[in-house]
Amino acid sequence: MNLTDNTPREALQKYFGFKEFKGKQEEAIRSVLDGVDTFVIMPTGGGKSLCYQLPALMLDGVALVVSPLIALMKNQVDAIRGNHEDSAIAHFLNSSLNKSEAEQVISDVTAGRTKLLYVAPETLTKQSNIQFLKTVKISFVAVDEAHCISEWGHDFRPEYRKIRPIIKQIADVHIIALTATATPKVQVDIQKNLEMVNANVFKSSFNRDNLFYEVRPKKDALKQIVQYSLSNKGKSGIVYCLSRKKVEQIAETLAVNGVKVLPYHAGKDSKTRSSIQDQFLMQDVDVIVATIAFGMGIDKPDVRYVIHYDIPKSLESYYQETGRAGRDGQEGRCIAFYSHKDIEKLEKFLHGKPIAEQEIGMQLLQEVMAYAETSISRRKFILHYFGEEFDEINGPGAMNCDNSSNPKNQYNGQEELLLILKTIDGFKQAHKMQFISAILTGEENREVEAYKGSSSEFWKKGEDKEDRHWNGVMRQAIVFGFLKKNVEQYGVLQITEKGRDYIAKPYEVKLAEERNYDDVDTGDTMVQTRKGQGGAADTKLRPMLVALRKDVADKKNLPPYVIFQDVSLDEMSIHYPITEEELLRITGVGAGKAKKFGQEFLDLIAKYVKEENIERVEDLLVRTASNKSSNKVNIIQQIDRKMSLSDMASRTSLSVEEVLAEIEQIVSAGTKVNIDHCIEESMDEDCVEELFEFFSESDDESIEAALAEFEDSYSEEELRLIRIKFLSDIAN
Repeated sequence: MNLTDNTPREALQKYFGFKEFKGKQEEAIRSVLDGVDTFVIMPTGGGKSLCYQLPALMLDGVALVVSPLIALMKNQVDAIRGNHEDSAIAHFLNSSLNKSEAEQVISDVTAGRTKLLYVAPETLTKQSNIQFLKTVKISFVAVDEAHCISEWGHDFRPEYRKIRPIIKQIADVHIIALTATATPKVQVDIQKNLEMVNANVFKSSFNRDNLFYEVRPKKDALKQIVQYSLSNKGKSGIVYCLSRKKVEQIAETLAVNGVKVLPYHAGKDSKTRSSIQDQFLMQDVDVIVATIAFGMGIDKPDVRYVIHYDIPKSLESYYQETGRAGRDGQEGRCIAFYSHKDIEKLEKFLHGKPIAEQEIGMQLLQEVMAYAETSISRRKFILHYFGEEFDEINGPGAMNCDNSSNPKNQYNGQEELLLILKTIDGFKQAHKMQFISAILTGEENREVEAYKGSSSEFWKKGEDKEDRHWNGVMRQAIVFGFLKKNVEQYGVLQITEKGRDYIAKPYEVKLAEERNYDDVDTGDTMVQTRKGQGGAADTKLRPMLVALRKDVADKKNLPPYVIFQDVSLDEMSIHYPITEEELLRITGVGAGKAKKFGQEFLDLIAKYVKEENIERVEDLLVRTASNKSSNKVNIIQQIDRKMSLSDMASRTSLSVEEVLAEIEQIVSAGTKVNIDHCIEESMDEDCVEELFEFFSESDDESIEAALAEFEDSYSEEELRLIRIKFLSDIAN
């Protein structure tokens, strides 16, 4: 292979403008340049891409880069082109290209202008592409996101299994495989499948010491996400959910609370997804709410927080997704919400799949549960999972997790650990964690019955404790090296040499009490409006607000309800808004009302809070997405076009009654509308004037009061229309 005359360091400066390599980059690059199969395992943000990009620029021919996502390819190609004058230096070949674009790629590759060609595994399998690539000088093949090869990886792609046979058809070249998440089991799978068992392996530490890991019970999770986003306004964040529906719901809720946010999922077309990514990268939006489809290959260094509304399906997924925070080395916060019900949902998704796939999926879920429920250092837990030891006392970032900064009580676990080890040994090291805890607690099940567990000497030896406790002891025993899981046998527990020594000569071991998530409420009990309040009104403040409303109304010569409705005063006396921004989150308060009437109320509340020494919870008030009518924009547009109520009803698939309710809600929130054309259909000016006068003088805003006053003179629809006009003209 012909090389450029530059050394790797010279080439780094020449092509990328950097003077120094990070970690094991230089060693990996030299391995590729030497024509040796190379396996690079580096955490997200560790600089994996450079390990194949630089050699590609230095070697003759074109490097073939297999990548799983179109968005990932585009991002990488754009980044490389940004460092070079000739845009032909890098191309991608996939289904997103039209015929002329694909022909241009082939032309540039054939002419030798292209040094990196990104392809999807599906593209690689097409016979026409195989035949074309046979005619091209390939310098080497890079397999990015190589964990996709393994069924034990978090993003298994069957097409990845075909890569090696296809490469053999194309050319006899060496391979570099790269991943940010590889457990020892996944690592073996990758090397076997790509036939690179003797590859040079470069594995960097998985410790991202700038990231703070935290797991919270999934109670009022949506409310917490809104509050966290508001308290970190202007900072970039990602919120992950498992379903598209939940993505849309959370994004809408954040939006109505003033967060610059966009939803992202596979249900959106590629153009829209690309636009959303660009807006996030350009800081036009602060927060992306997404399924796991978002983020792979998105190199945004200043993501300050990653929140998991739903717990992921595997620890690899969790590590990969949290790794998108703090890639600039600055602070990154990783918050996951957890409940047993979410695990049960994920288990249901596995039903109906092949048995082997179910077993793998269940084992991966068990690891996620163990991480969420552990009381030991979460950093130590994660790193152990990836085959790396960590000093939870003095290691980098040791205190950067909720368990380390707020530790649970510890106790002498010598007897319990010894009992666990002896029980596992007594059952020939042939069972998983759930079986052992069932034996100790005396829980009858099919497996216990099949292995005559109830006649064992260990039966009910730990019945004074729950299975949750014994599972916790076993998890800690694994992390501390007394036990290991046989991954090939889907999590069967085996005693290590250290464990054998312990049985022979036990000693005091400090264990931590496990966290309890049994009673977690998985609902999102947001602050409710109209139908119910999220707290108790301040009985002293509420009458003061009522009195102020009456004073303002008298000065303006308006009925009190025009100033603020009762529901608005209720929420003010619960949440104590003291800024206009907070006031705008109150039901029935739009920008118009806030400007016209808000300041006196804010001044009163601020004074009251100070005098009464009220401890306000910052950003407590959360406006629900339900306050934002899904038909609002539609209806306002139809009013502007002077459409009748019946036409609006038919176009929105609502009844006339429902359309009127929508318009009332729009007006109550402070939006001004002109419905004169609807009124003129059935009422003359005198009638309008009469009803206007009534609503101006009445202290009762209800339609019932108007019906009682005018008996059968006007229909309910007519009265509602005039009340809407009155509130729009006078209050807004």
